[in-house]
Amino acid sequence: MKLNIIKKDYGICINNPNHFLAFSDFTVSDGIDIVENVNIVKAKDEFNSTTKKAEVFNRSQGSYIAQASESLDYFENSYDDLTIFTFMANDVVIEDFTRDLKVANSPKGFRDARINLSHVIYIDRSLSPKDLLRIFKIVTSIKAKTFADWALPLHIQNILNTDDFLAILANIPQSVDDNLDINNAEYDDIDFDEFKTRLEEAVEISLEDAFKKLELTFGILDYFVSEGILIGDLVDAGMELVYDVEVTQELKDKMKAQILKSLTDVNVVALLVGAMRIEQDLTGSRIREVNLNEGKNNFFTDEVLGMAIANNIAGTKAAFNFKRYKEAEPGIIYGLPPLLDDVFAGLIAGCVSKIFEE
Repeated sequence: MKLNIIKKDYGICINNPNHFLAFSDFTVSDGIDIVENVNIVKAKDEFNSTTKKAEVFNRSQGSYIAQASESLDYFENSYDDLTIFTFMANDVVIEDFTRDLKVANSPKGFRDARINLSHVIYIDRSLSPKDLLRIFKIVTSIKAKTFADWALPLHIQNILNTDDFLAILANIPQSVDDNLDINNAEYDDIDFDEFKTRLEEAVEISLEDAFKKLELTFGILDYFVSEGILIGDLVDAGMELVYDVEVTQELKDKMKAQILKSLTDVNVVALLVGAMRIEQDLTGSRIREVNLNEGKNNFFTDEVLGMAIANNIAGTKAAFNFKRYKEAEPGIIYGLPPLLDDVFAGLIAGCVSKIFEE
């Protein structure tokens, strides 16, 4: 069935004159409902404000469900009997850091910023309340799994879908009489294995499309932020072991420029990101055969990665500096996790070697 989409500056109404059977976590009337209109209104999450704006769309009181949202940006994907409306509310922008490097930022700061990707999903079939609840759980699960698989920077994960909403809509069975007795109605049979596969793929695509439409991508500087690593801290650590030369602002600027240049090298970036992912898995005891909490005896992968980074930046002559920075652990290096300390020692050692080569 073709739905009616009514757009106003204060809200969006998804209308079905034959009524939906809906299961939602909406601001107004969550749970199971029989409704004509599904309303997304631009309002804070005050109940009365949402209700007042939603009622404008409706002919009779109680014939709708409504959800408050800070944004009305949405797009629609359709697949045969499945239609997915994805609503996007985002406080994060990608800004230029240098000509070649970008970083995610928010005018609200990452304590208050939010990225909420919400869904209204319509299945053009007559489904039971039990089926709707099952589908609701499937969608919730696949969204969580998809975001986990993406392994986004930690500070982005922390603001992602903290206030999203979800509604599952289906048709009212023809057998439902004027008394709206949905418990004794006849519903369509559904092959849940086949439908679940289609639904999961559709939800994953909607999330990927949302990130593309919002132009949200994340790079090495964003992963630095998630680890609490600032470029200035790396510069200061690099300057601590410089000898036989005065540490001037000009020298610090050269060091900063070299670090940023190195972070545009795909090999350096790959080694750094690989180390961060390895560190998360190993220190979190996610790999049964490795337990760094019992010590690092016979573990030298961090040194191999650190040496590889130093060598990639400044060649074999960086090996001496890597040993010095690894052992001394100057500045921020000392406070890094057990795998990352050697890796960032390699980055600093390579950059220090490079600036004195020129």
